[in-house]
Amino acid sequence: MTQTAPLPAWLEAFRRSHDAEVVETHISWLLLAGDLAWKLKKPLTLPFLDYGTPALRRHFCEEELRLNRRFAPGLYLGLDAVDGTGEWAVRMRRFPESQRLDHVCARGELGPEQLSQLAQVVVAFHDAAVVAGPTSRFGEPAQVLAPALDNFATLRAHLPEQAPRLDTLEAWTRAEFARIEPALATRKAGGRIRECHGDLHLGNLVLLDGQVCPFDCIEFSDDLRWIDVASELAFTYMDLLDHRRPDLAAWLLDAWLRESGDFQAVPVLRFYSVYKALVRAKVAALGGASAQAGGYLALAESTATPPPPRLTITFGLSGSGKTTQSSALLRASPGATTVRIRSDVERKRLHGLGPLERSHSTPAGGIYTAEATRRTYARLHDTAALALDAGWSVVVDAAFLKRHERDSFRALAAEHGAGFAILACSAPLHEMRHRLETRQHDASEATVDVLERQLDWVEPLTADETAQCIPMLDPEQGRLPPGA
Repeated sequence: MTQTAPLPAWLEAFRRSHDAEVVETHISWLLLAGDLAWKLKKPLTLPFLDYGTPALRRHFCEEELRLNRRFAPGLYLGLDAVDGTGEWAVRMRRFPESQRLDHVCARGELGPEQLSQLAQVVVAFHDAAVVAGPTSRFGEPAQVLAPALDNFATLRAHLPEQAPRLDTLEAWTRAEFARIEPALATRKAGGRIRECHGDLHLGNLVLLDGQVCPFDCIEFSDDLRWIDVASELAFTYMDLLDHRRPDLAAWLLDAWLRESGDFQAVPVLRFYSVYKALVRAKVAALGGASAQAGGYLALAESTATPPPPRLTITFGLSGSGKTTQSSALLRASPGATTVRIRSDVERKRLHGLGPLERSHSTPAGGIYTAEATRRTYARLHDTAALALDAGWSVVVDAAFLKRHERDSFRALAAEHGAGFAILACSAPLHEMRHRLETRQHDASEATVDVLERQLDWVEPLTADETAQCIPMLDPEQGRLPPGA
């Protein structure tokens, strides 16, 4: 927001010396001049932060510089003394506000390419972040539940007319926490609690020289920054849902899972997403924006009540379009409630390879032996079961050329009370050969030789399986084509 009150004399002098424009937030002032910006802390003491003295304000300026340079060293340039009273400012490189991802998304210009890039940035950052020690309070289940419940006290005080909805959401929060409490403890023990960004919504992401860059992390609260990496992702995921882009939310989650392999995050992600929506509702309520707060309550409700889960498997020869079709199905998922598991990616992960690394295997050797294939399908099965247990729909992108492979996953869906479908992919033989000859930057290493071998031993769908097939989708739109 723009400046709403007269500036302190020392700050006004600093502003004039730089001929700067002032932008005011609840806790900071931003001074903008040319290609530079300065961020200064307001002298505030609030329940969640303490900027009450010049010494504390300088300390948090130093922390802001240290923490944000982890992922945005080109933005955070240094510290400047404002005057002789001990006030300091964080000096930053200024960027066009139009390049913030919330604005990019609002213009309809945010797409899968930027979100795939964001997933890579976030995973690399989290991999390098410091891990919370086993004796720290961070990530302990009780420490996760407390702020989630605190939201309701504030919301009830400011939105008394929403009491029935808040009662329902609190009951869900308590029940979901009870379900995931063992998973939370496991994630803490497994090193998934790290010194994160803490506030990774679209407004704190910017395109710089075509690259997605996080900025403005939380420096004033250890508890809000030392969190589960799944909680970090949940904020961006929830924000995309709030921007009415479930297709992009689904894409971000898929890209993050592909890069991180952290499918153990799926069971806790819905809890964190509802929590983040309620945090947004609380902030809106505190600011007197009751209608906006109600919108976030509606988002929390829809996130907490996903549609019944369905397990979908693909079927098709190499080059038949399985990944393109599963991508379209993923983006068509109502409310971004579907996760995808790709055999090409998980096969490589089993052998310590990244998604795009080459194994240099022969068609029936290396990572493509019969035993490697058996292990790959076992991993797909176990990962799908994990997601179905948590109420997520799943699409498994694999060839499924053998009947026993398909039967195993149909039985898995039945065990979890989930729907089951087959996305059968096909293309003319010459087109499949052409795709394999020209394919680049994909996890699959299938060649024309592999395709020719598959033609000899594929077990076609039977009549009962054909009855469970769903139509191929329009890959450009992520939805069923007209008349399908």
